[in-house]
Amino acid sequence: MTTPDRPFDTLLKALRSAGREELLPRFQGQLSVSEKADGSLVTSADHAVDRRLRGVLEQLFPGTPVLSEEQSSDAQQAALAGSGPCWLLDPLDGTTNFAGGLPFFAISLAMIDGDGVEYGATYDPIRDELFSAARGEGLRLNGESPAGWQQDHEDLSRCTALVDYKRLPHRLAVALVSETPFRSQRNLGACALEWAWLAAGRADLYLHGGQALWDSAAGTLMLTEAGGALSTLDGEPVVRRSLHKPSAVAARTPALQAAWLHWLEAAS
Repeated sequence: MTTPDRPFDTLLKALRSAGREELLPRFQGQLSVSEKADGSLVTSADHAVDRRLRGVLEQLFPGTPVLSEEQSSDAQQAALAGSGPCWLLDPLDGTTNFAGGLPFFAISLAMIDGDGVEYGATYDPIRDELFSAARGEGLRLNGESPAGWQQDHEDLSRCTALVDYKRLPHRLAVALVSETPFRSQRNLGACALEWAWLAAGRADLYLHGGQALWDSAAGTLMLTEAGGALSTLDGEPVVRRSLHKPSAVAARTPALQAAWLHWLEAAS
């Protein structure tokens, strides 16, 4: 007997369809681009995915608030009010990449409740890779456990780090460049997808000076479910029910995280 899909499973299928049908046809195609008040870009693709997935969420999870990156800050704050479940939607993570023709972008979605992040999913339509996690059920890549680089070590000098320099404190950024503790560094321009790649073992370390809740929520659950560790630079939780943009420090093992935090504290 076939087991019926859970609502989250149905949502994952809708996420993939939105990426294929709304993002891919617009990538390097007909696209309108404008600037938000903060200088970041927004495109017609952002709005198309936002409309589509908000409709799906309202159908599958009626009454559950949805906070989207494309809402006003007042609407976002209203969605976070209270302690009940709330969906967090980034309809196009990596908009600058997308608008510039760089094939590294994704759709990201997460549900938070009073205990943290319950569900998370990030879909990369270029590679047709759907990363997902449900609390207590492990990380999945296209429905299977990902086969990533899983060699455990505690030596930072052997690590690949995903680091966004422009949002870091100046002194720390200079130290990372002049006294580089890792083997190699990347900044790929799409936070949610970088989190997913870290969780899947494609990098070892992560550092970001400040990111929005919708950038980090799905990926932090994925990393936790994959056995990784994370905190802010101050040792606080990364995911908070707030529009505040905290820093993020993460590693794919607790031992690496301890070594990474020790180096960062000494360099700050």
